[in-house]
Amino acid sequence: MRKLLILLFSLFAFIQFAAAQSMSEEQIMQYVMEQQMTGKSQQEIAADLVKKGVSISQLQALKSKYEKQQQSGSSLSSSSLNNVIRSRDAGDDPQERMKKGSASANSLGVQYAMGGEDMLGVDEGDVLEDMIQSLQIDKINEVFGRSMFNNRKLTFEPNLNIATPENYRLGPGDEVLIDIWGASQTTIDETISPDGYIQVINYGPLYLNGKTVAEANDYASKELSKIYAGIADGSSQLSLTLGQLRSIQINVMGEVRIPGSYTLSSLASVFHALYMAGGVNDIGTLRAIKVYRNNELISTIDIYDYIINGNMEGNVRLMDGDVIVVGPYDSLVKVAGKVKRPMIYEMKDDESVNALLKYAGGFTGDAYTKNVRLIRKSGREYQIYTVDDMNFGAFQVMDGDSLFVDSVLTRYANLVEVRGAVYRPGMYQMGGDVNTIKELIDKAEGIRGDAFLNRAVLHRYKDDLTLEVLSIDVKGLLGGTVPDMALRKDDILYIPSIHDVQEERTVSITGEVAREDTFAYGENMTLEDIILQAGGLKEAASTVRVDVSRRIKDTKALNDTDTIAQTFSFALKDGFVVDGEPGFVLQPFDEVHVRRSPGYQEQQNIEIEGEIMFAGTYTLSMKTQRVSDVIARAGGVTSNAYVKGARLERRMTDDERRRMQSALRTLQMQRGNESLSEEDLNLGDTYFVGMNLEEALAHPGSDEDIVLREGDKITIPQYTNTVKINGAVMHPTTISYLDNKKLKSYVDRAGGYAYRANKKRAYVIYMNGTIDRLKSRSRKAVQPGCEIIVPYKQPRGNFGVAEIVSLSSASASLATMAATLVGLFGK
Repeated sequence: MRKLLILLFSLFAFIQFAAAQSMSEEQIMQYVMEQQMTGKSQQEIAADLVKKGVSISQLQALKSKYEKQQQSGSSLSSSSLNNVIRSRDAGDDPQERMKKGSASANSLGVQYAMGGEDMLGVDEGDVLEDMIQSLQIDKINEVFGRSMFNNRKLTFEPNLNIATPENYRLGPGDEVLIDIWGASQTTIDETISPDGYIQVINYGPLYLNGKTVAEANDYASKELSKIYAGIADGSSQLSLTLGQLRSIQINVMGEVRIPGSYTLSSLASVFHALYMAGGVNDIGTLRAIKVYRNNELISTIDIYDYIINGNMEGNVRLMDGDVIVVGPYDSLVKVAGKVKRPMIYEMKDDESVNALLKYAGGFTGDAYTKNVRLIRKSGREYQIYTVDDMNFGAFQVMDGDSLFVDSVLTRYANLVEVRGAVYRPGMYQMGGDVNTIKELIDKAEGIRGDAFLNRAVLHRYKDDLTLEVLSIDVKGLLGGTVPDMALRKDDILYIPSIHDVQEERTVSITGEVAREDTFAYGENMTLEDIILQAGGLKEAASTVRVDVSRRIKDTKALNDTDTIAQTFSFALKDGFVVDGEPGFVLQPFDEVHVRRSPGYQEQQNIEIEGEIMFAGTYTLSMKTQRVSDVIARAGGVTSNAYVKGARLERRMTDDERRRMQSALRTLQMQRGNESLSEEDLNLGDTYFVGMNLEEALAHPGSDEDIVLREGDKITIPQYTNTVKINGAVMHPTTISYLDNKKLKSYVDRAGGYAYRANKKRAYVIYMNGTIDRLKSRSRKAVQPGCEIIVPYKQPRGNFGVAEIVSLSSASASLATMAATLVGLFGK
C-alpha cells in the first residue's frame, strides 16, 4: 500500500511538473497580471513562477519577443506598474524593497478594482524586465550551497552497479556469495544472520560480521580449506562477493528541514542522508556537519570544500546507528557588486575577506580591485569599512556583514583622441611616442588633403574639471613656425575639413529622368553631366523645355530685392544642349526640371463585359471619347442585353479619395466625434457611376453619354425579370417583376409592412447603380432587376432642448455631406 501511495504521489508531481514546463507565453503573462491584481509583489510572483517551472531564460526570451513587437509599432503604453521593482534603491534593505513592491502592487489592484485603466496600459516588456530582476534579486539573497540538498535533480543515490568496495564492512542482512572453482566447484549463497554468521554445509557457522570484503575473503579461504583440500594446495580458487546489500538506519539531527531516522542503503554516504532529510534549514550550517559513530566523532564535513575544491574526504560511508548532527551557522555574509557569483555565503569565524572573495568566484573583469566596502551591524548602528587589497587576507568577516565590490571608473587614465580630417581618427594611448599634438597627428598617419589647417580646436579639461577650448594653428605647428604643444589626459583634438566649414553643396534634378535625385556638386558640372548621372531622359521628356532655377546670392547686399530666383531654359538633342545660354555651367544648389512633353500620351484602356458583341479591353483614342463610341466599336449590345441595367465602375483617383476623406472628417467633427481611423475612412478603390445607357445610345454626345477615362469598366447585364424586396417587410424576398404595379403590390408579396416600417421613405436601387424615391402610387418606378428598400422608423422619445439642438445639427451635417458628395461625383 505504501509503495502504491508513493507511486501515485510521484505521478502527481510529474504531471504538475510537466504542466508547469508546458506554460505558454500567454499563460505566463496572464498569470503575472492576475497575481498583480491580487496585490502580490514582483518577488512573490517570481518565486511562484519558479515553482511552476518557469526559468529566467524563458522570461528573457519572452521579454525579447515583446521588445520586437514594440519596435514594430505594436507596443502598449507604460504605467505605474513598471515602478514596482524600479522604485527600489540600491542601498535599501531587501525586506524594505519587498514591502515597497507589495504596496505598489496593492495600490494597482485597488485602482483596477475601482475601474481605473492603469492595468490596461501595462507594458509587457517592462513587466517581464521586473520579473527577471526579481528572480536575480532572489538569487543574490540565496545562501550559497544551501539548495544543493533540496534540488530534486540531484539525488546523491549510491551507485549499486559497481564492484563492492574492498573496505566495505559486512553486517547482518548482507547477502554473501562464495564461489569455489577448480578441483572443487560449488557456490554458497547465504545472508548474514543478526548474530553475524552464515551457515556453510559440511562446515557450520562462519562469522563474517564487521569484516571488510578483503578480510572476509581471506578468512573464508582459510576456514573452508578445511573441507575443500584444493583451496589449500592451490588446485581450487575461492572468491567472496556481495549480492543484495543490507539496509542501515541512521539519524539526522539538528538544523535540517526534516530531522529523524532514515533507512538507507549500506553504501550510502553523508550527502545521501542530508538529501533525504531535505537539506539544511534556514539556520543550519554547511561548514561543520558532524558524524558520530558509537558516541565518537568520526568526521566533520565542510560542504564548501566539496563545492569549491571537489574534496569528498569527509563524506564517509555510513554505518548502522550513525548520527549526523547539523548545528547552526556561525556567520552569513552577503556579497554584491562586481563579483562572479553575488550571493550570501556562510563563513567560519576565522575566515577573511580573501576567502569570501574566493567563494564568490573572484572579481569580474570590470571590478575595482583596489578596495572593497564592507557594512557591519555593530549592535547599535551600522559601520562601514574600506578594506584595501593589502588587507584582504587579514580582515576577518562577521555575521551580518555585507560586502560590495564597485566597478571601475568610466574614464581613461591615458587617453587622448583626434577627430576630423586625419587618416586614422580615434583614441590613442598617451605616453611613449605620443606626448605632443604633432606626435598625435603623426600617429593618426597625418592630415588629409581636405584639412582646414588654419584653425584646429583642442578640448581640454582643467584641474577643476571645467572644459576649455584652445585654438591650434596646425599649419604653423607642422611647418615649425609655431611651437609644439604637450598633451594632457583626455585631450580631444579636432581638425576640421574644408567641407565642415561650409554648407554641403548639391544640385538636384526632377521631372522626366530615370532617377530623380540630389547629387554632390562638382566644379564645371554641366547640364549634360547631371542628366547622365540621373540615368538619362525618359521617353516622355520634352527636349525643347528643360529649366534650371538658381538661388539669388549676394553676401554683400545692403538692400532687399524682389527677385527670388533666376531661371534658364534649354533645348536638348541626343542629351546635349543645342539651344540656350552658351557654355552654361551649373552652380551649387541649382535645380534642374525636365518637363514632360505635351505631345506624349500613354495608352488609356477601359473594359467592357456582359451582353456585348465583342467584349474585352479597348483603348481610348480621344480624351473626350464617350460610352456610345466604345459600344459602337464593340459591335453593339446583344439581343439579350438589358440596357437599362448597364452600370459603370470607375477607379477612384487620389484627388477624389482625398476630397472624400476630407468631407467625411468634416462631417464627423460636426457630429462631435473625432475618433475616425484610417480603416473607418477606407472607401475602397472603385465606385459606381449612375448611368442611363438607353438614353446615351439614343442621343450620342448628350449629357447622359458619359465621357470615359482610364480604368473604367462597363458591365451590360442580361435581362432579369425579378425584383428584390428588403428592409422593414414581414418576409424579405425576391419575386418576379409585376408590370405597371404600385409599390404596395410588391410589399404585399413580401407579407406586408413590418412593425415601425417607414412607408414614406421607401426607395429603389436600380441595376445601373442609380437610386430613386418610391411613392406609394407610382407605377413606373419599379423596374426589372431592381431592389426595393423599406427603412425602419427611428425610435421615438421625449426630446429636450439639447436633443433638438443635436438633431438639428446632425441634419445640417447630413445635408452638408450630401452636398459635398454630389459636388465630388456629380461632375
